[in-house]
Amino acid sequence: MQRELIIGNRHIHDDSDCYVIAEIGHNHQGDFEIAKEMIRVAKECGADAVKFQKRDNRGLFTKSFYDKPYDNELSYGPTYGLHREALELSKDQLAELIHYSDELEIDCLATAFDFNSADLLNELGVKAFKLASGDAKNIPLSKHIAAFGKPVIVSTGGCVIEDVHRIYDAITPINKNLCILQCTASYPCDYARLDLNVIDTYRKHFEDIVIGLSDHSNGISMGPVAYLLGARVIEKHYTLNRASKGTDHAFSIEPVGLRKLVRDLKRTRVALGSGQKRVHDCEKNPMIKMGKKLVAAANISAGHVLAEDDIAIKSPGDGLAPYEISKVIGKKLKVDLKTDDDIMFEVFE
Repeated sequence: MQRELIIGNRHIHDDSDCYVIAEIGHNHQGDFEIAKEMIRVAKECGADAVKFQKRDNRGLFTKSFYDKPYDNELSYGPTYGLHREALELSKDQLAELIHYSDELEIDCLATAFDFNSADLLNELGVKAFKLASGDAKNIPLSKHIAAFGKPVIVSTGGCVIEDVHRIYDAITPINKNLCILQCTASYPCDYARLDLNVIDTYRKHFEDIVIGLSDHSNGISMGPVAYLLGARVIEKHYTLNRASKGTDHAFSIEPVGLRKLVRDLKRTRVALGSGQKRVHDCEKNPMIKMGKKLVAAANISAGHVLAEDDIAIKSPGDGLAPYEISKVIGKKLKVDLKTDDDIMFEVFE
């Protein structure tokens, strides 16, 4: 069964390169120009997509949660609600960022945290929708977004396998263009809690959809491991400066890390090869230089019956391979051989 996820012009499947999502989130700090710069840099680094987040904060949070004091060094407002409001981009700004992404030919994705935000993002024309781990059990929102007919990517932090089946069963009757991401909802996530083998578990449970990883670990080393396990979508938080103000910057990767992640994922696909053991052209000269052949251990006259002591094994390996030694012992020479002359089948009677 062929797995396939189509986002824009990209067809993602088991034999494709990994689709790399540079998760901007709110690392733009509510600054439109920073957001725009992050799109440009992500494109230069080779990412396939950037992703933003959108919340209708007044409708999303209870009043007590919205008004909860949030006074700390990373806060952009005195309450949690005002902190989140300060990080939001306007409808016009999002529209311009989506248009800018289209101009640069990098897909613009977004996470909708509520129905109003989902409707807005659909109106603005995002290429695909993301459902965050916090909404993995929000089946009403999942169905609402699936009905738009655009690709849906779901993170599964805080879920057990029954929850993931519920997501799959809710979305796929409406929209087959689904991708499920293994995720541990810890920021950052300790390596011991990444549970990367769940990627293979998901591939066995959901044989008709693309599986991926939302990676909140520090560094980039887990991307190629996830690809090897079958992940074909990797989402990674990304920032221009890890020292910037905000909770996500510290575990995000900077442009140099994003560039290396894209590079290493492409190298991983190529490095896996076909599974067929073969000799590459690039190996031939080194193997001659390092390899061995059968040669005369001393001067030997014609008519001599070759014994093991008459044979030496020396480099370069441009003659008869040592594994052929049993085929020449006991054979009679028809020509003289000097020390280090090649022992070939042609020198025997």
